[in-house]
Amino acid sequence: MSYTISDEEREYLKNYDISAFPRPSLTADIAIFAIRPEVETDRNYRRDPALDLSLLLIRRGQFPYKNCWALPGGFVRPDETINETAFRELKEETALNHAFLQPFGMFSEPGRDPRGWIVSQGFLALVDSRDYQLRAGTDAWDAQWFRIGLTQLSSERKFDGQDGHISTRYALELTCRSLDIRILARLKEERSFTNCHESSALIIEDDGGLAFDHARIIFRAFLSLRQQTENDGRIVFDLMPPLFTLNMLQDAYEAILGKPLLAPNFRRKIAPLVLDAGETSQGAGHRPARLYKRNLEAFYQ
Repeated sequence: MSYTISDEEREYLKNYDISAFPRPSLTADIAIFAIRPEVETDRNYRRDPALDLSLLLIRRGQFPYKNCWALPGGFVRPDETINETAFRELKEETALNHAFLQPFGMFSEPGRDPRGWIVSQGFLALVDSRDYQLRAGTDAWDAQWFRIGLTQLSSERKFDGQDGHISTRYALELTCRSLDIRILARLKEERSFTNCHESSALIIEDDGGLAFDHARIIFRAFLSLRQQTENDGRIVFDLMPPLFTLNMLQDAYEAILGKPLLAPNFRRKIAPLVLDAGETSQGAGHRPARLYKRNLEAFYQ
């Protein structure tokens, strides 16, 4: 049965003053990842080119943070959902009409934006590196891919009965080889446990020149991608072209996880997720390799 508004409730809504409470502006910030070839000259001709995990950043063309690198994003319009905002911004930056897009966190820390009270929904986007058209959006004058790396610097753990505290410091490194740019941000994650219940905070100790609190958003996006890769792995296929070699797929997993994987173990793990496409790669510089595609029955259950 559908809910029916009573005359009494209709009268209440008619006289309700929504301006009585301050309201934030709402934005979508998008962490767009792609797997792209490394820039090296020495290659083993038996393998595909090694792959890097890269993040798309835009250089802001207006204040605040003019000329600083930032995630693409924008304000939610009155006639759209926040998911529609994210898709619109993604299309503006990459010309893609369809891509993996997933919300991963809300960012509402006071003072995160100098323009006022602005809350951001973070989105994780994954694109096929051969399928996009890179371009800057309306508020940017440049857009570039940055190789991403995350290093744990230190960790301190203190426990007392049912209570505990873990403090971990990280270095977030973003490198654009084509422009010879290196951004190094430092963050500290504070996790407290009281009666086995956890609370946490992520503190930016050095933003490395990134705009707003985007060091925090990038950190959370990267950890979300890494955790989903470790837990299930299916998310990695959204970074792949329709046909791929198993070496390409393993390189993508390793780029995300930040560690090498044993090929036999990896192939056993992903065997239910792939199907032989009946074709081989035809690129120059390496031997032809068998091509695979998603096993859709394993993905759509």
